[in-house]
Amino acid sequence: MVVNTMSYVANLKTFVRVYDLGNMSAAGRDLRVSAAVTSSRIAELEKHLGVRLFNRTTRSLKPTEHGELFYTGATKILDTIAEVEGSIADVTASPRGSVFVSAPLGIGKKVIAPLVPSFKEKYPDVKIRLRLSDRKVDITNEGLDAAFVLGELQDSEMRVRVLHEFERVLCASPDYLKSHGTPETDEALKDHQCLLLRFPGSEEYFWTLMVDGERRRHDLTSPLESDDGDVLTNWALDGCGIVNKSRFEVADHLRSGELVEILLDTPPTPLPFSCVFPHKRLQDPKTRLLIDHMITGCRTILG
Repeated sequence: MVVNTMSYVANLKTFVRVYDLGNMSAAGRDLRVSAAVTSSRIAELEKHLGVRLFNRTTRSLKPTEHGELFYTGATKILDTIAEVEGSIADVTASPRGSVFVSAPLGIGKKVIAPLVPSFKEKYPDVKIRLRLSDRKVDITNEGLDAAFVLGELQDSEMRVRVLHEFERVLCASPDYLKSHGTPETDEALKDHQCLLLRFPGSEEYFWTLMVDGERRRHDLTSPLESDDGDVLTNWALDGCGIVNKSRFEVADHLRSGELVEILLDTPPTPLPFSCVFPHKRLQDPKTRLLIDHMITGCRTILG
């Protein structure tokens, strides 16, 4: 059977994303194609291979034994293609292709996104796909080339480059403090409305404060929580409660008096801001160039 190489590679990419995401529609959205195109590409692969790659029902889609085996080979093929293309781009000094990165919402908008135009000016043939979200991302399963992460990192096989350490503050609006009083000690937080960042699958939330030079964990509950850090800031501005934010994100509100810093003697512990990426991504020039550009820019902006 004669195979169109470019179509076959597109079909492989589609298969891998369907496998990773477990859903045709989600894979289609991720690849910027319709669900019909996604389904057609899988069908073409199955016809070419003469086996079913997925078992489909109205409620689920699971890889067959053949699908499990084919996934291992398909990812190796795609990784090899990416490495070869990257090597050629490196030699020609004209990197091209897509780089898929993620970053937290607030810092992503203020720091990462503004650095994209200057990168595009240098490397116009590189496409940047930037996803902003405060939820925890899975670099491997979501097909990310790199992720900018705020917070302590769990041990992993990923490469990590620390960009900055963000000072954190507890703050609330003058109206909230007038209505509910200003907490004088960290223990008093349990009697206040603390606005919590939480997303599906996250642990029960807590704040860690520095008390007498030591870390003290405070487990908290709240009638208000969101997976969007900007929503929490807006709630705080509307007088809904106390928020735990990086000083960088709320600096303008603190200067204007819209938010007031509290518990200055027992502040939240600082959080590192890091770039995390698989080891193999540094073999890809366009990814390496973007990471280096973002790290240099972040350090210039944040000091």
